[in-house]
Amino acid sequence: MRFADMHRFKAAPPFEAFTKLTWAAKPFSIVILLAICVAPVSAASLSRSVEVRGTPAEIWSVIGPFCAIGKWHPAIGTCAEDGKEPATRTLVTKDGKATFVELQTISSQQEHLYGYTFVSSPLPVTNYRSVLKVTAEDADHSMVTWSGEYKPYSGKEKDADAALSGIYEAGLEAIKAKFAN
Repeated sequence: MRFADMHRFKAAPPFEAFTKLTWAAKPFSIVILLAICVAPVSAASLSRSVEVRGTPAEIWSVIGPFCAIGKWHPAIGTCAEDGKEPATRTLVTKDGKATFVELQTISSQQEHLYGYTFVSSPLPVTNYRSVLKVTAEDADHSMVTWSGEYKPYSGKEKDADAALSGIYEAGLEAIKAKFAN
């Protein structure tokens, strides 16, 4: 608008201006409301450890191979590895009701650890990644730690935590029992 034409400009009554502003802001308000309603649940983490009798090398020789979980975890019935690099394993529970497909993301014989992510899982989580690691405590004992990070489905936070806690704890107790003698 040119300065010369400003005398022709009529200001809208305050209510009309407010109404126009409100309608102009509605799409923005709807976007904010939707963002709040569908905002992802924040990431969660979980870590469990158990002291085990034995050196890291002794323990890792039993639990370290990626598909060895089928031999030490009480809930796992079968484990099949695809033979590729990086390895993918398919775990089926003993009752046959659940299948997990996991991609190995890191493996270190020297550090006695491996990491993996879920490719598919029946658990109510996304972006799951986990590490299983053995560290020395003293000459005769080691610490086995199983930790994970994930985003639980909205409204399923407690279910996700309980399921993963149960998996970690059962596995770690089985490892401890295996080396108790």
